[in-house]
Amino acid sequence: MELILAVDLAGGVVVHGKAGNRSAYRPLTWGLAPSAEPGAYLSSLSPRYIYIADLDSIQGGRPQDDLVRRCAAVVERCYLDRGCRSPADSAAVDGVIPVVGTETAAASIEDLAAYPGGYLSIDIRNGRVLPWGITPVEMLRFASELAFEGCIILNIGAVGTERGLLRGGLEEMRGCYPGRLLYGGGVSGVDDIHLLADTGFDGAIVATAVHRGTMPLEWIRRGQPC
Repeated sequence: MELILAVDLAGGVVVHGKAGNRSAYRPLTWGLAPSAEPGAYLSSLSPRYIYIADLDSIQGGRPQDDLVRRCAAVVERCYLDRGCRSPADSAAVDGVIPVVGTETAAASIEDLAAYPGGYLSIDIRNGRVLPWGITPVEMLRFASELAFEGCIILNIGAVGTERGLLRGGLEEMRGCYPGRLLYGGGVSGVDDIHLLADTGFDGAIVATAVHRGTMPLEWIRRGQPC
């Protein structure tokens, strides 16, 4: 079970995401974070794996590629969602695992077949996949025929809320996709990590639970539950 620290970057600093309300995101300077400056932040938390959301690029602004490269250089593995809008975008940064988000990546679901690899982020709000409004299960079944190495279930509306997870929905999603499957959004702590492991997920993307103390920092540093 891989544990990955979420790092949301906006305006050159680490911000705290909550419920997908990006205009309200503020620098993450509480909890275990001594600074929202990305270098100091990562040096202090020392995660093994990170997932970066370049919010500037996702929202149509200038990509923070140089900053992303510096962050990726200090960890073992870095997943990057930079708001890909074409296959060329997904290959723009070396040394990362590209994440292709349904929110931005394609005008139609069929266009996802043009992407050669990386991870597909199934971006969900109110139980439906952005932007097409289909269910996560429908999306996962379609994704099983594509070239992606794995998928991420990203519940954008639950990010930063510590809302917690439900077994039934997790089992249904896991059961219809044969590849690697990660989960992010609303993970409340240790019990949810055990639930994800029990239902067969391969990893979890977390941040708020670490800063709130409901998940041990050592787990993030090891990259797995201890």
